[in-house]
Amino acid sequence: MKIIDYNEIIVKTFSGLEDILAKELNNLGAKDIQILNRAVKFKGTKELVYLSNLHLRTALRVLLPINQFDVYNEKDLYNKIKKIEWESILSPELTFAIDSSINSSPFNHSNYVALKAKDAIVDRLRDKYGKRPNIDTENPDIVINIHIFKNECTVSLDSSGFSLHKRGLRQAQIDAPLNEVLAAGMILLTDWDKKSDFYDLMCGSGTLTSEAFLIASNTPPNLNSKFSFMKWIDFDSLLWENIKNKALENILSPDIRFFTSDISQKAIAVTKLNMRVAEMRKKVKIIQKDFFDTMPQGNTGLIILNPPYGKRLQLDENIEFYKKIGNKLKFDYSGFTCWVLSGNPEAIKYIGLKPKKKINLLNGKIECKYNKFDMYYGSIKDIKSKTEN
Repeated sequence: MKIIDYNEIIVKTFSGLEDILAKELNNLGAKDIQILNRAVKFKGTKELVYLSNLHLRTALRVLLPINQFDVYNEKDLYNKIKKIEWESILSPELTFAIDSSINSSPFNHSNYVALKAKDAIVDRLRDKYGKRPNIDTENPDIVINIHIFKNECTVSLDSSGFSLHKRGLRQAQIDAPLNEVLAAGMILLTDWDKKSDFYDLMCGSGTLTSEAFLIASNTPPNLNSKFSFMKWIDFDSLLWENIKNKALENILSPDIRFFTSDISQKAIAVTKLNMRVAEMRKKVKIIQKDFFDTMPQGNTGLIILNPPYGKRLQLDENIEFYKKIGNKLKFDYSGFTCWVLSGNPEAIKYIGLKPKKKINLLNGKIECKYNKFDMYYGSIKDIKSKTEN
C-alpha cells in the first residue's frame, strides 16, 4: 500500500477565508479545487505540498489523507489505526505526535482518541522493529492528524507539522493579538493593489502591518520555517531548494509607504520589536498616536482598522466610539478605502457610513463583521452628478 499519496490534499483555514485560500491555491497551480467548511481540497503533487507550505498566507495546515474508515468504538479505532502501514512513514528513530479533532457521539474526548491512536501506532512498530518511536508533543518529526465526524475517521499526515500562522516574526504581543493567518486574509479580502499606501492605525501588536509588508514584497510567509515533510521518507531536498531559491529571487522592495500607529505606548513598543526584518524597519513608520489625532500622509490609501471590541463597555459607549470613527474617516480620510473589523455587530452600524461590502469572519471565537467603506471626496450625490455631466 502506498502511504504518501499526493493526489488529494486538504488545507485548513479559518471560517470566512475559504474563497481567498482557494484563489491562493489556484495561483499556485492547484487543480480540481473544492471549497469545504474551514478548508479547501484539491488534486496535487509533491511540489504543490511544498509550495503550499511556503507560500499560502491563509493556510493553517496542509494535510494529506492516508486512510479513511468508519469507527464505532475504541477497540474498532485501535484495530483500524494499527492496520495502517506505519513503517512506511515512521521508524523508531523518529518522534511523532497526534493532533485530533472530534465531532462524534461514540468519542467524547480528542485526547482519548489521540491516546488510543498512539497505542496502535506504537504497538505496530514495536511488533515490526522490536522497539518503539517516542512521542514528542513540542517538536515532533512526524505529525499525524485524526479527524472523526460522526462515525467517519480520516487519518492524515500533517505536512506542515505546526500551525502555519507561526511566521517566526512575532517576538512579543499585547492582549488578544490578531492571528497572522486572519490578518493576511483580511488584507487579501480587500483586493489591495499593493501600489497604494497602507495604514494600520489601531495596530496592536503590528500584525496587519507585518502581513501587509510580506504581501507587498512577495515574501513567502513561512520562508524560514522547518516543515514536517522534510522528515518524510520521500523528501526531495533538491526540489525544495529549487522552490525556495525561486521564491527568494521574487522578493522585492515595496515602493509604497506603511503608516502604523496606536494610542498605547506598550502596543507601539511591541510593534517595533516585531518588525524584525530590516527592510520592514526602513519602510514602516511607527508612531504613538490616538487614531482620532492622525492625519493622512497622501491623497489615497488603504486603511484597515481593528478597533478594541470593548466587551466591558456599555453599548452606548461603543456607539459613541464608532460614531467618532465614522466622523474621522469622513472628514479627514476622503479618497481612502477603509475596512473595519468589529466584534460589536450592533455598534458598527453607528459608524454612519454605508458599507460597500460586508463579510463575516471569526476572530478566535468572536463573530465579527468585516466592512468596507469607500471614503469619497464630497458626497456620493455630488460624485454621481459630476459623472452624469
